[in-house]
Amino acid sequence: MVFFKELRKQEILVLGYRIFLAFVFYQAARFLFWFFNKDVIKIDSLGDYSSLAYHGIAFDTTAILYVNSLFILLSLIPIVINTKIIYQKMLFWLYFITNGIAYAMNFGDFIYYRFSQSRLTSAAFQVAQHESNIFKVFMVSVKEHPFVIIWFVVLMFFWVYLYKKIKVTERKPVKLLPYFVLSVIVLCITAVLAVGGIRGDFKHSTRPINLVDANKFVKTPLQGNVVLNSTFSFFRTLGTNNFKEVHFVDEKFIEDNIQPYKIYERQVQSKPNIVIFIVESFGREYSGAFNKDKNIKDYVSYTPFIDSLASESLIFPNTFANGRQSIHGMSSILAGIPSLTDAFTSSPYSNQKIQSIVSVCNEMGYDTSFYHGAPNGSMGFLGFGNILGFKHYFGKDEYQNDQDFDGMWAIWDEPFLQYFAKNVGKKQPFMATVFTASSHHPFKIPEKYNGKFKKGKIEMHEPIQYTDYAIKKYFETAKKQPWFNNTIFIFTGDHTNEIFYPEYEKAMNRFAVPLIFYSPNSQYNLKGINNQWAQQIDIYPTLADLIGYNKKIRSWGTSLVSDKKYPSLIVNSDGTSEQFIIGNYIYRFDGKSIIGIYDKNDLGFEKNLNDQLKTSEAEKGKQVAKAWYQDYMDRVMNRKLN
Repeated sequence: MVFFKELRKQEILVLGYRIFLAFVFYQAARFLFWFFNKDVIKIDSLGDYSSLAYHGIAFDTTAILYVNSLFILLSLIPIVINTKIIYQKMLFWLYFITNGIAYAMNFGDFIYYRFSQSRLTSAAFQVAQHESNIFKVFMVSVKEHPFVIIWFVVLMFFWVYLYKKIKVTERKPVKLLPYFVLSVIVLCITAVLAVGGIRGDFKHSTRPINLVDANKFVKTPLQGNVVLNSTFSFFRTLGTNNFKEVHFVDEKFIEDNIQPYKIYERQVQSKPNIVIFIVESFGREYSGAFNKDKNIKDYVSYTPFIDSLASESLIFPNTFANGRQSIHGMSSILAGIPSLTDAFTSSPYSNQKIQSIVSVCNEMGYDTSFYHGAPNGSMGFLGFGNILGFKHYFGKDEYQNDQDFDGMWAIWDEPFLQYFAKNVGKKQPFMATVFTASSHHPFKIPEKYNGKFKKGKIEMHEPIQYTDYAIKKYFETAKKQPWFNNTIFIFTGDHTNEIFYPEYEKAMNRFAVPLIFYSPNSQYNLKGINNQWAQQIDIYPTLADLIGYNKKIRSWGTSLVSDKKYPSLIVNSDGTSEQFIIGNYIYRFDGKSIIGIYDKNDLGFEKNLNDQLKTSEAEKGKQVAKAWYQDYMDRVMNRKLN
């Protein structure tokens, strides 16, 4: 009992109270933010607001822990003098200086939100560095909107008052050994809880929450800004904003050589249903249909069903992903927005109106839905799906059978794809996207299938066979559905995974994914092998073309089935530089200049021709790469993606 008297219960309880106060005042700031912008952000009822505020707690938690990590550490660290008056005064000033600065960020958004249409992000640094009159602008703003300062002062005064209401009384530890031991235990527990709080939860399958995750809980994308707080959005975008406007060419050059807007004219009598399969980690290496002409020694395919389906489909054996992660695949495939050095989906600009195959289908009267068997919100899919405008989202929560959960990521592919096959099509025409999950680390398959599939050469080979089998079983069910015969199916991977064959170790082939267009309806003429170079961002304009959307679309990709030809290039990023395939060459670009030029077939970037290649084609390619980059930055940063 003497041992536990040194537990420092008073200090722990007071610390909890002080952190709780931060949550209270963040909610006050959230309400004021909405109140001063209620004409811009429509909320229908008190219940709707309460739901937004409740879900905002997760984002407040991350922000508060970011700001108070040092305060929490100094409050709990066992140095004997913690309860002394001078030490508590030091904590007081640390607490209110750090929290005061962070809290003030939210009040600035009371005014500037209606101009920026987004919460404060690290992009503000870029604005500030180009302005010499920031202080003057600030003073004018204060004069025009004094209520912001008034509310900030009033709330901070009240916060200080409540903080001082409960104090730590001075107490000297009697037994030093238990004092130190118990303090270390409390610190360790607190550290674990803090990590979970900053991430958003403790689930292995969920990446740390980001700005797009606020859209999981909203009826309209604008309401996501009520869920967020400005402190969170600022800290979460620090170090993730290499987005900078550049000027290399004039707009005429972009119009002539990039043509970011396309129009395809196709007469479609009956709108086809659309089913998009984004297959987790589906590298082109695993599928024999895409490697017949690659001359890979002792090649083995691990997708027998996909290979058979490919023989009845239109396939593109030279297709590349436009990103490195799952969420990058989603933005590339559905919205035609690739991820460069920094991902668009985790940038300060992700929460904006975006034209996509989802918005196009919604406009044409399609029922749109997204399926992913992981816990709802995993990978940021639900949030970004709401930005794109999916009418329905079906995840692990809707599946409602945890017995089929793989214990790590999601519902096993086979049962979830059965659910997908039976659940879609209740309203036609429909566009449904399913993101599979099982072909992923830790490379497991259901126990009942142990021994059914060959182990292969790497861990990935067995689970990709399981996913291939799950897709086969899906088609057995889908063929019985009334919507099947008038449906176009698309298969591609989100990104690649483990590599076995040296051909796919080449830098550019690390983005090599398959692409299949299949339909049992012969009128769509989706048959054959097309060896042209293709990419994920071509899927959106191709589908817009196939369903007869004869209006202007914003797209850097092109339709792969149209006789109408627009300028095209392949683009992706290795995380440090952008990579373009233009004409006969591959160009590497660091955001300022071309740092490498390679022959189109030099996928491993073995021979840099930058210093010796001076042909007109190469010089034009350099300008086209820079022009594309300029247009991308302009459209993303200035919210011109609709």
